[in-house]
Amino acid sequence: MNLLSILALSTLVWLAGCATGPLPDGRVPVADRNPVTQPTAELDTPARPAAVVGSRAPLSPIAAQPTASRTVTSLAAPADLWERIRRGYAMPNLQSDLVQDREQWYATRQDYIFRMTERSRKYLFHIVEELEMRNMPTELALLPFIESAFNPQAVSSAKAAGMWQFMPATGKYFELKQNVFRDDRRDVLASTRAALDYLQKLHGMFGDWHLALAAYNWGEGSVGRAIAKNQRTGESTSYVDLNMPMETRLYVPKLQAVKNIVANPAAFNTRLPLIGNHPYFQSVTIRRDIDVALAARLAQVSLEDFKALNPSIHRPVIMAAGTPQILLPWDNAEIFQSNLESYGGGRLASWTVWVAPTTLRTADAAKRVGMNEAELRSVNAIPPKVMIKAGSALLVPRSAAMNHDVTEKVADSGQVSLAPEIVLQRRTVRAGKGESVASIAKKYKVSPDAVAQWNKVAANASFKAGNSVVLFLPAGSARKSQPAPQSKSAKVTKTFRR
Repeated sequence: MNLLSILALSTLVWLAGCATGPLPDGRVPVADRNPVTQPTAELDTPARPAAVVGSRAPLSPIAAQPTASRTVTSLAAPADLWERIRRGYAMPNLQSDLVQDREQWYATRQDYIFRMTERSRKYLFHIVEELEMRNMPTELALLPFIESAFNPQAVSSAKAAGMWQFMPATGKYFELKQNVFRDDRRDVLASTRAALDYLQKLHGMFGDWHLALAAYNWGEGSVGRAIAKNQRTGESTSYVDLNMPMETRLYVPKLQAVKNIVANPAAFNTRLPLIGNHPYFQSVTIRRDIDVALAARLAQVSLEDFKALNPSIHRPVIMAAGTPQILLPWDNAEIFQSNLESYGGGRLASWTVWVAPTTLRTADAAKRVGMNEAELRSVNAIPPKVMIKAGSALLVPRSAAMNHDVTEKVADSGQVSLAPEIVLQRRTVRAGKGESVASIAKKYKVSPDAVAQWNKVAANASFKAGNSVVLFLPAGSARKSQPAPQSKSAKVTKTFRR
């Protein structure tokens, strides 16, 4: 071996020693650490003894650990939405004779169960998604079965509306707008948001889901008073021990019965329709007013299905300022957008809103907007024998030249105010000595201008004693408004219906 080879070999040995030895600050080079057994925290520990530097510690076997107490989470997605609901059950089960009674009631009405569950397929996925995002028990998704049989158009005798059955005042508290053009108590997204907000609020108040449900049905004040009463007498304050109306006593057993049927349909000889574990609808933005019928046609869905997904819309037109989004079946949303962009049929909305400037008879309002009275009544749900009050927002035909849409203020707060139609009767009275238009008007509680117009005289005119004065008064009011006669001057001589 020549001198040059010896020098090269010596250099390699010296470099190898540097690569495996401690660094100047005493730390062990990272490359020398066992990447499997060396904890990350040891990156800044002192160098190991020379005996182990550059060597690798042997791997030690992992000791067996007990796993019986550990929960194994299934990675498989639920086969359908019913299975997803079952997996999220989190409320304590209620076992009572009332639950068994409701189980039997539902089990003997198979057609009703199937129709009700079939109707739910449009809404159930969204409700389950919302519950899971809030970490709430998924059996609450079954509550609309109890409230409305999943009918968003349901209205109770107490005026509760929608599939979650909100009363008008409670709906307003939870920001569900209610006006002549829409009722958000029926809206799928808005009412679900409000219902879950309310249920969370009630659970926070009472700390118990059964009591929260009782309060949802009976009212939080009623449940609170029932609890306070039992506390005063030292009795239990659980749901089953409170004194409550029969409707509320059956409320949770009904939900428990439906929950049990969904958990095991075969045990109740029940068939549930297959509901896929995927969205049924998606939201589409509306930027211009559009007729309901046209929106359904552009989306290529039936009018019935369109209204089932958008049940809050009261009238035949959707006002973008008040209802900026509509719901469409998942596969039809893109179809709608494409057809809307290429629509060449002219205007999208054939209706607009006219605000009554003064109190009018329906016939007079119809003349002003160019409609016949029957059509105006029909499209605005105006009953017979009423007057339309000033400020009422009425749906009327939209002219071809009109380019602007209904404003947000009108779309959000439009109302129709009505008053009983006043039937006036023509009456003739005789003026007394020194009476004038003003004194007659004051006596019969009508305006001087009206008296002057009816009698074709000036508003400051006077009457001679015994002159006939024509008046038009509400039916039956003449005797009430007429003072006790002091002479023959105020005697009513004729009565005619105007």
